[in-house]
Amino acid sequence: MATALELIADNERTILIARNDYNYTDLYGSTHENAISDGDDKGKGQFGADGTIGSSIDINTRISNITKNHYDSLNGYGSTHKNAISDGDEKGKGQSGAAGTIGSTTDINIRKDNMGRNYYSELNEYGSTHKNAKSDGDEKGKGQDGAAGTIGSTTDINTRKDNMGRNYYNENDGYGVTNKNAISDGDERGKGQLEDNGTIGSLTDINTRKENLVKNKTYGPGKKSYPDFVI
Repeated sequence: MATALELIADNERTILIARNDYNYTDLYGSTHENAISDGDDKGKGQFGADGTIGSSIDINTRISNITKNHYDSLNGYGSTHKNAISDGDEKGKGQSGAAGTIGSTTDINIRKDNMGRNYYSELNEYGSTHKNAKSDGDEKGKGQDGAAGTIGSTTDINTRKDNMGRNYYNENDGYGVTNKNAISDGDERGKGQLEDNGTIGSLTDINTRKENLVKNKTYGPGKKSYPDFVI
């Protein structure tokens, strides 16, 4: 005999099953009509290989979106689509073939305009061998042309000549340790010793040294030498 609790449970189960659309004789699952996309709002699962997917709202929204879209399953967008190729309109920019144009109509026209302003082109490319890159007496080129060619623009060359004209030394009279103006030979320019017994310093240095030696009456050449103190 059922207990009071079991009787209450059976009664509640009967009430709940009555509210549920599905029961033991009509189980919900992937093949149930309310799980399949068959034109209502309940089912969304695809039925078969070619069936629709989604509820009726999903399907209608998708149809509306596809209608707004220029491309569809029969007119798929891709790299070979006419609207992806640069063929003279604003839509396509991709190059068609090896020698085709690149860019939209606006891109092509802007490029032509820029190329028209540029002094250099495919037939007159700028580079290290271009006349406007070489130092040939104008202001454009500065690169040396050959091993003995000049370097720099006309302004550079003239400035260099002007500076060289002001400089006492040049390619034929380079300054160095053996130059007469670097050697102590009795003038104010050279101070370096000439050989082992030569003087050191400019004329002023030599005269000042002589004057200091004259003032020293105790120590110096021919006089008493300064002693070395050993600790």
